[in-house]
Amino acid sequence: MPRREEGGAPPVAVSPQAFLRMGREVLAQQPFSVLIGAELAALSSGACELHVPVTDHVKQQHGFVHGGVVCYAADNALTYAGGTALRVPVVTSEFKINYVRPAIGERLIARARAEHVGRTQAVCRCDVFVVDGGAEKLCAVAQGTITALPAKAP
Repeated sequence: MPRREEGGAPPVAVSPQAFLRMGREVLAQQPFSVLIGAELAALSSGACELHVPVTDHVKQQHGFVHGGVVCYAADNALTYAGGTALRVPVVTSEFKINYVRPAIGERLIARARAEHVGRTQAVCRCDVFVVDGGAEKLCAVAQGTITALPAKAP
């Protein structure tokens, strides 16, 4: 993601298309994301939509999407939302998820947005839906704190 200008000046505006292109490049560098077929559907400053196809490889023994995969979708979407809002490389420093229904369907959709953005961290919220027969059903709600990584020494 683009860094803030020296001296803390506001970052240069970035189009949603440029954010999406950069975000997809980052996603392609994450082996687990590639393994489960995750795709970045939308990305703009402080907002993200991430999709994960539901296959037998991401289900647990009862036929639901494994909670770890639902967590992955929420965490990655939160990090993209916070990273695009902060405009610096970031990591998740805190995360909470509530599962509200088993994820049974064809696709997960994680929609995240930055709720509060400070100088070095963003508090973000994410709703995770499962698409079942064309209808979206809420299956989890998550919140996380996304923190800027320290600047690398020159």
